[in-house]
Amino acid sequence: MLKKIDFARNFLETHHEQFLCPVCKQSFQLEGYSLICAQNHQFDLSKKGTIYFLSHSVQTEYNKKMLLHRGKMIQSGMYQPILETIVDRMDLAGNTLDVGCGEGSFLFELSKLGLNGPKFGFDISKDGIYLASNQPIEAFWSVADLTNLPFANQSMETILNIFSPSHYQEFQRVLKKNGTVIKIIPEAHYLKELRAAFYPEDDIKQVYSNDKVLAKFSKELDVLVDERITFTFTIPKENRLDLLEMSPLEWSVAKEVKEAVQKNPLTEITIDVRMLKGKIR
Repeated sequence: MLKKIDFARNFLETHHEQFLCPVCKQSFQLEGYSLICAQNHQFDLSKKGTIYFLSHSVQTEYNKKMLLHRGKMIQSGMYQPILETIVDRMDLAGNTLDVGCGEGSFLFELSKLGLNGPKFGFDISKDGIYLASNQPIEAFWSVADLTNLPFANQSMETILNIFSPSHYQEFQRVLKKNGTVIKIIPEAHYLKELRAAFYPEDDIKQVYSNDKVLAKFSKELDVLVDERITFTFTIPKENRLDLLEMSPLEWSVAKEVKEAVQKNPLTEITIDVRMLKGKIR
């Protein structure tokens, strides 16, 4: 069985032309276990088969603990109808870039549903990328900056933007001529039971509006699909505590409130999202 670093090197032998130096915007050559550009900027494969493309370390609250819980919820089937809709709307054989991939669970689940082209995932969370490197799929994982992507011009057929920020200038640069962005954003009732349990006295936390996100997407891209997906998910008993730890909603919860919810965890949760698909003009 190949080590992760050797598996990743084999992937780069075939796909290194999909990458671009984030420092000088020149193409890379693969030399040994490193990507090196004409200006001699060098990025080395880690033992886990990942590359760190940032010029400095970044602190993020998306840590290993949270991402492990997130992965368990994704694998429990919590987002299955959404993933099936995504697969039905995308190019399954082209290059796919997962923006803000976290621990890689979405790409793994999409692969099980038929996504079979070259897959690239990146996140600003080093913990997330190290976890993603354990996913049993053929994909390349890197730590990178959304505003300065290490991917070549017109190199991707599909950009997945699932519950993560966007940078449309970079999206438009890396997408091929007929490439598309598939974006998933929360709707008003997304995780409403969890919001109510965590913040029973805070009305502001009960309200969510995605109007600005929708307007920005429509301004930057030609909208091909605009579809709302809403359903109630019955949480498996073994995952009920995972739900409480998987979301940024948990970050500012009072300790006593969280302990109370842990003693009487939710059994159902509302999934309410909007799926947008757009292409560059």
